[in-house]
Amino acid sequence: MLFASALTKQLCASAVLATLASTTFVGGLSAETTETQPAEAAAAEAKVVASETAEPAKQEEAKKPAGEKKTSTVTVGGLEWRTDYNKAYQAAKRSKRMLLINLTSSSTNNVQSSVDQYMATNANVQKKLQNVERLRLPIEAEITVEGKLQRLVSFAAFSQLQGGAGFVLLDLKNEGTAYYGHAVNVLPYSSGKYYHWQNNSLSVVLDLPPGTLTQRTMIWAVRTHPEAPQSTYGTHHPTLANGAASHSNYQASIGQQGHQNFGSRFNQLSGATGGAVSEVVAESWPNQNMIDSCIDCVRSWRGSSGHWRGVSGRHRAFGYDIRRGGNGIWYGTGIFAD
Repeated sequence: MLFASALTKQLCASAVLATLASTTFVGGLSAETTETQPAEAAAAEAKVVASETAEPAKQEEAKKPAGEKKTSTVTVGGLEWRTDYNKAYQAAKRSKRMLLINLTSSSTNNVQSSVDQYMATNANVQKKLQNVERLRLPIEAEITVEGKLQRLVSFAAFSQLQGGAGFVLLDLKNEGTAYYGHAVNVLPYSSGKYYHWQNNSLSVVLDLPPGTLTQRTMIWAVRTHPEAPQSTYGTHHPTLANGAASHSNYQASIGQQGHQNFGSRFNQLSGATGGAVSEVVAESWPNQNMIDSCIDCVRSWRGSSGHWRGVSGRHRAFGYDIRRGGNGIWYGTGIFAD
């Protein structure tokens, strides 16, 4: 398919809305997932190695005289942040909480100062931050894995930071899920094609429902749209979330957006949710990263009043996901139950 212009993309492939409830079809309009992966494989890319050096580090620290012990916390934005990866990871694991990692860089001091001021002066954000374990490290930080030092930003879970500063949120809360121990949100300070850092993005990710990196990034993209669409404020239904993941993966596997097999999928989805379901799909421009592509899909849906009614409206339940195809295009899916 040729993408001659933004208008061509909008008309040819940016979004499609379908619902079998009224039998009308309106046309028109994990770290980064690899090509056409199933949801489980995509999530595996966001896995963070849990270093086994945490306990030995504690023992070494305990042997030091009190005056020589190195502090492992720093106060920023009115809150205490750990500065030891192992201790922060183990604390989050023990307390079954999310681990929020803020990687800092001298090249983004202005942004970091703005973020720190935002955290210090926003009582609502401070309250949310108190519910997660917090870790603050420079981007040069290294951890020991199997006896070797490795930079944190070298792990796939941090790839969306593109080697720079920002935030990474690890899920050490929802034990037993496919995304436990994985990065479930990544917010770089550096700008992309559509993405630009905004302080309120941090507040939004701290409120998202449990899910994978791709699911939560799609939900984040919907919630941060300037017109405040409401489709993600119902119940994040596991069947709809799985359905969105499965269909995004299917579109990516064949390199074509659409509502393929929606008739059979409708029966399964509506049966699980107890009512009719509707679906929107969209595709990105080729060769974009994940976060830009999530924003791109939402922008595409905004280009059609019919699709935007689905995305902007409040629903009883919802699910979103996105997956990249071998053609470099990302395929997003939103499914709603009313």
